[in-house]
Amino acid sequence: MTQEQGFRSGFVTLIGRPNAGKSTLLNAVLGRKVAITSDKPQTTRHRFRAVLNAPDYQLILVDTPGIHKPHDALGEELNRSAAKAVEAVDAICFVLDATKPFGSGDQWILDALGANRTPRLLVITKTDLADEETVRTQIEAARASNHFDAVCALSALAGEGLGIFIEAAVSFLPEGPHWFPADVSCDQPLEVIVAEFVREKVLTSTFDEIPHAVGVQVDELTFDRKKGLYSIAALIYVERDSQKGILIGHKGESIKRIGTQARLDLARFLGARVYLDLRVKVRKGWRKDANQIRRFGYGEGA
Repeated sequence: MTQEQGFRSGFVTLIGRPNAGKSTLLNAVLGRKVAITSDKPQTTRHRFRAVLNAPDYQLILVDTPGIHKPHDALGEELNRSAAKAVEAVDAICFVLDATKPFGSGDQWILDALGANRTPRLLVITKTDLADEETVRTQIEAARASNHFDAVCALSALAGEGLGIFIEAAVSFLPEGPHWFPADVSCDQPLEVIVAEFVREKVLTSTFDEIPHAVGVQVDELTFDRKKGLYSIAALIYVERDSQKGILIGHKGESIKRIGTQARLDLARFLGARVYLDLRVKVRKGWRKDANQIRRFGYGEGA
């Protein structure tokens, strides 16, 4: 780590209910897709650090799983991961969806912070989908329930208010070193990012219980420099044979579609051609097995 006089750096955690817009905000700040997004609960399963570098600061945003009432060991692990993400950070951003009224779930998250004295920033997201009165009501409800040191409203998809958010987050950073090299944009291994990109396409292509029952693990990842080609083999795990059949689809149509969509995203992310081989396996009850959850790297991981 290197440190320059006047250089500011530190960690800012994003917390909130599922689908509040945390991962979308993180991607928008970085200007590229590094975290997956969807409208399904438990989309984010990793505590994910994204790095924004500037000449006079390094801002590390910590994305977290949405805090929710858990129904299995996986949910409990994700909540633990989110709770640990507010420890030893320089600021906490409470992310609130402008389109959903401030409710008991939001209050529960804020109450869970307890006596934590870390500076707090209230972030109202998805303002492109709400009128000014709704946004104002959200801010008033959140402020009535808890103390916030700063407030900003934004639309990550529309790119509105991002500069104000970054300025507010950086204002909480102390002088410090470069925690990550300047060419690093996130702290996750490439295998994890690849697995997540695949899982995102499963989430957006399937319904009912399947999105929750899916875990993805990369078995092989190699790069041929001469060909400019990544060769990737990944296993998609489900919990029941019926889920496997749905995921594969008639004559393999569903898994082919998922693979094509994931390959296109990965090629953009990696800046190279991608060969992607996907297979589906059944591992019954894996969401209730703490050891299997950690093998997938979800929550706190191994």
